[in-house]
Amino acid sequence: MAEKYSVIYWDSTALLSYLFRDEHSEGVMKKSRQKGVHLLTSLAIAEVYTVISRIQRESMLSEMIIDSLFELLLTGPWSRLNIMPDSLAMKELATKWPLKGSGLWHLATAKTLQREFPELMILTFDRELARASRGEKLKLVSLQ
Repeated sequence: MAEKYSVIYWDSTALLSYLFRDEHSEGVMKKSRQKGVHLLTSLAIAEVYTVISRIQRESMLSEMIIDSLFELLLTGPWSRLNIMPDSLAMKELATKWPLKGSGLWHLATAKTLQREFPELMILTFDRELARASRGEKLKLVSLQ
C-alpha cells in the first residue's frame, strides 16, 4: 500500500503559530513534520514579514531572534508558490462570503489549487476563512 501524502495550504495565521508560541503551536509543529507538500504563497510570506518587521521596528525582540525568525521562513518545510487566484473565482467567492481581502485571496487561491490537488487541505486559524473553506468543500487540517 502506498503511503498517503498530504497537500497542506498554509495561511499566515498558521505560519505565525509556527514562528511564535501560542495555543496552536504544538499542533502546527507536528503538522509541519507531516510528509507531503506544504504550500506557502507569497501573500502569506508578505503578511508574516510585516508582523516580524513591526516587532523589529518596535524593538520587541532582539536582532538575533528576528534574524532567526526570517531564517525559519526560508528554511521551513514549505514549497513557495507564486500564484494568482482565478479572478472569476474571487468574484464569485466575494459574493458568497464576507471575508477581508486577504481571506478572500487565500480562499480563492486554495480553490484554484484544489483543481490540481483535490486532496488539498487548508491550515488556518482565521474563523471566517475556516467557515468559508468548509462551505466551499475545502478540507481543514485537523490538529488532533
